[in-house]
Amino acid sequence: MSIEAIFVIGMFLTFGVLLFTGFPVAWVLAGTSVIWTIVGIIGVEEFGVDLWFDWGSSIGLVPERLWGLVGSETLVALPMFIFMGILLDQSGVAERLMVNMVKLFGGVRGGYAITVIIIGVLLAATTGIIGASVVLLGMLSLPIMMRSNYSKELAVGTSCATGTLGILIPPSIMLVLMADRLATPEASVGDLFMGAFFPGIMLGAMYVTYVLVLAFLKPSVAPVPEDRPKVDMSVFWGVLWAVLPTAGLILAVLGSIFAGIATPTEASGVGAFGAMLLALANGRLNLKVLKESMYATTKTAAFIFAIFVGATAFSVVLRGLGGDQVIEEALTGLPFGPDGILITILFVVFLLGFFLDWVEITLIILPLVAPVVQSLGFDLVWFTILFAVCLQTSFLTPPVGFALFYIKGVCPPEIKVTHIYRGVAPFIVLQLIGLGLIYYFPKIVTWLPAMAYGPN
Repeated sequence: MSIEAIFVIGMFLTFGVLLFTGFPVAWVLAGTSVIWTIVGIIGVEEFGVDLWFDWGSSIGLVPERLWGLVGSETLVALPMFIFMGILLDQSGVAERLMVNMVKLFGGVRGGYAITVIIIGVLLAATTGIIGASVVLLGMLSLPIMMRSNYSKELAVGTSCATGTLGILIPPSIMLVLMADRLATPEASVGDLFMGAFFPGIMLGAMYVTYVLVLAFLKPSVAPVPEDRPKVDMSVFWGVLWAVLPTAGLILAVLGSIFAGIATPTEASGVGAFGAMLLALANGRLNLKVLKESMYATTKTAAFIFAIFVGATAFSVVLRGLGGDQVIEEALTGLPFGPDGILITILFVVFLLGFFLDWVEITLIILPLVAPVVQSLGFDLVWFTILFAVCLQTSFLTPPVGFALFYIKGVCPPEIKVTHIYRGVAPFIVLQLIGLGLIYYFPKIVTWLPAMAYGPN
């Protein structure tokens, strides 16, 4: 084993050990970088390793890289989309959708769960804030499903899994970060948004199908309420008026991007302004709400950018230690063909999702493996969406599945942690099945970007 490989493995092991100390991830990444900068410099002096590694070309590059982050037009969309999502959660849109759609689907077996999924898909297309979506769907749906004697596992699993769709269905802050990390015109934000659209809708349709089949096979898990609402034209009009504002915002944001009228950064501003108008129309916009939304936006964006700082230092030092070459040689040296290498990468990402947040995996792992995957002849947009769907499972997999913690905070007392784990398990399987479908049918991802921009 080469000294470079030893250094790279040692750096990842150091990061893994320090991660369990409880320190913030941003500080762990930055601290690991400083430690291995010193180790690298000593290694060059002691072993004469043929590396371009010194203080000026490792940690010294971080200010230049950070200046590039600050000046990135792509990342301007990040706080705007975060603000849009947080303000929408306080605008009353979801409550109106829930009230009206329950009247429409409440008489169907499993109708309340189907209502949650439909609302979750609509919310996902207007916000990429997972925590807010999971909490909001849980607060709105769990009490009514518990009163209707729904299975605890189905109720909590549906709310939890549906809330995670926002990380995939555009506009997604995860896809914005991925586009910035890839920094290539072959995988722009617009390309990734288009590529993720059908996979996100497909997962929502798979959730609905699962609920319908389960309710048919086991009626006791999703009984039809005795006081089933009467469906008439007034119910349809109520649903229409509840959906139109959300659909209008989706059209303004995604439609302007897909039609080439606005860049994703410009569309994020349109979305933030549209969210303010919806909150104003519902009588929810005031100085207190605006202040809280801005504070929450700043806090979330600062958290992400703090990890950016640490991850930038980590990746620069890792490259200085020869990490790019070590990882490329390790992957291409596997006794598989290109497809086997790709599946291995996705499997490792799935396992990392049990212990790491999606932000760290996106910022550190994606830039390292994407060039290898592209060199093997795979479409970069297709691979990135596979990577994103794989990362979506990280929100549901213990012990670090953040959606599990979010839903637990709003669960009724009778719902225990075991109910949550059993409830999300089928949806993890559905996500993996969806990952397999995207893998075997790449056009699910590539068709829409090809129609809009032509093949890469």
